[in-house]
Amino acid sequence: MDMGIKEVAKLAGVSVSTVSRALNETTYVKDETRLRVLDAAHKLNYSPNAFAKGLKSNKSNTIALVIPDIGNMIFPKITQGVEQVMRKNGYITVLCNTGEDGNAEQEYIKTLAGQRIDGFIFATMTKQSAYINELRNQGVPVVLAGRYNDESIDAIGVDNFKAGYDATNYLIGIGHRKIVFVMGNPKLCLYEQRLAGYKKALEDNGMEYHDEYVLHEMYDSISLYAQTKKLFERIPDIEAIVASSDPKAFTIMRALRDIGKNIPGDVSVVGIDDVEISALIDPPLSTVAQPLIRMGELAAKKLIAQIQYKERTGALMEPTVDILDVRLIIRGTTEKRR
Repeated sequence: MDMGIKEVAKLAGVSVSTVSRALNETTYVKDETRLRVLDAAHKLNYSPNAFAKGLKSNKSNTIALVIPDIGNMIFPKITQGVEQVMRKNGYITVLCNTGEDGNAEQEYIKTLAGQRIDGFIFATMTKQSAYINELRNQGVPVVLAGRYNDESIDAIGVDNFKAGYDATNYLIGIGHRKIVFVMGNPKLCLYEQRLAGYKKALEDNGMEYHDEYVLHEMYDSISLYAQTKKLFERIPDIEAIVASSDPKAFTIMRALRDIGKNIPGDVSVVGIDDVEISALIDPPLSTVAQPLIRMGELAAKKLIAQIQYKERTGALMEPTVDILDVRLIIRGTTEKRR
């Protein structure tokens, strides 16, 4: 038995079980007794463990936020939004970084599910993440943030098609014709959606799509750097590049400088994300902004709603996917084609 609770019981002149009932409000305790217990707990600076408080209600007031890469600049913003809402609503957020490793992610799930986590927010969904669907099928509240495949799980996403479309359509509008699209991880549906937007913008402007104008990132930023240099050896008159994320745009910009290309004089570059550093680099990056903090906030609110619904009914609500708008921001890496 916790010595802390014994000391509270001794000071209040009641039994340990009465202290537990008074603090957890699980059964009736006289107001006078409850006040004595609360006063004793305050004097001793005693606070019951969150998991202990959840024993009766089967709640821990703890949720898990699972992210794929803590070094990726978009995830701190999503985390900020989630944590702010959860803290205001009395929840603790456990942050899990998987390193894009599905096995590590499944280990997190096994460990945390065994500790009565109230729900999960995943920013890690890929085409191979069937175990996340299975978690929801088992009745666990689950919400996806950013990455989602379909409408089988609650999700907060952005209009990735519009992001790819708006970036490409803008470049066409300022006179660019030879426009490259830099593709991301093919396991993520969001990159396919952004590529589809790129293709549609070309079509709507009477331009043909060419496979050779799509650069597929193979492994990491180092390989993308090399791929960019090789691309310009093969097609030296490329006029503009749409990068499917801001970090990819940063790598491309470095490669362009190293082969003597001026940005935006020789090549215009547009990213997708609007991470903070995009406005600080030289020249500042034109990009399509995702509302990352808002995404985290809404994912947290959606998860709380699912947790509360399950408490009332014993089941989960039908899943919904909410799509947030994106916004094109014009900065210094793009200019009208001369």
